[in-house]
Amino acid sequence: MSASISSIRVNILGVGISAIDMEDAVATIDRWIDQRQRQFVCITGVHGVMECRRDIELRGILRAAGLVTPDGMPLVWMAHRLGFDRVRRVYGPDLMREVSWLSQERGYRHFYFGGGPGLADALAAQQRAAYPGIQVVGTLSPPFRPASEAEDEAMVQAINAAKPDIVWVGLSTPKQERWMSAHRDRIEAPVMIGVGAAFDFLAGTKRQAPLWMQRSGLEWAFRLASEPRRLWRRYATIVPSFLVLAGAQLAHRRGAVRIRG
Repeated sequence: MSASISSIRVNILGVGISAIDMEDAVATIDRWIDQRQRQFVCITGVHGVMECRRDIELRGILRAAGLVTPDGMPLVWMAHRLGFDRVRRVYGPDLMREVSWLSQERGYRHFYFGGGPGLADALAAQQRAAYPGIQVVGTLSPPFRPASEAEDEAMVQAINAAKPDIVWVGLSTPKQERWMSAHRDRIEAPVMIGVGAAFDFLAGTKRQAPLWMQRSGLEWAFRLASEPRRLWRRYATIVPSFLVLAGAQLAHRRGAVRIRG
């Protein structure tokens, strides 16, 4: 894939979503590691787009990200309607699987940062079993509360000491995006990727929606049914608001492209 493909973004409700598929995403990450760049990836669905509409700082973080992948069928469908037919879903758990598979050949070193106590260790065990030879060089579960300056510095030193090529960040949106942006110049790994609930899904602590629901754009309904107390308020506002705003954008066919320089 040429470098220019990964820089093309389709404007969805004012947020630039990378006009890519899974092959593009993996090739871009592979190139960044080879070139020892410092980049971060935001795995962004409807929730992330709607958060950006009310948070100018978060919008700036996504603008600075190396990739903003279309994580969710509504964003893929929007991209298609706006003229970007090659766009396919780049879903966090699937991206982890693809990169982990490639890492067996490339020898890439992985660090898992995030989740509650024990989750990152459970994920590491699962990945080692699924991908023999994968190099998991460290795990760390940060405190749920904001870390102190000393705690934050200790975590940065622990990550850098492990010398990973990829730091997988599972802190949920928008916390993980803010963390990656704030630590981009302090974490020495070439790539950080915010994958949220992928830690739980791959470690087996939470169930993924069936494939038919994922492909039909109904994954949100499965997650709502699985965690109604935590998620009902989010989806009660996000889903109808997105539908109204997306309909308005499509009516005006404003599919402007932003190319990162």
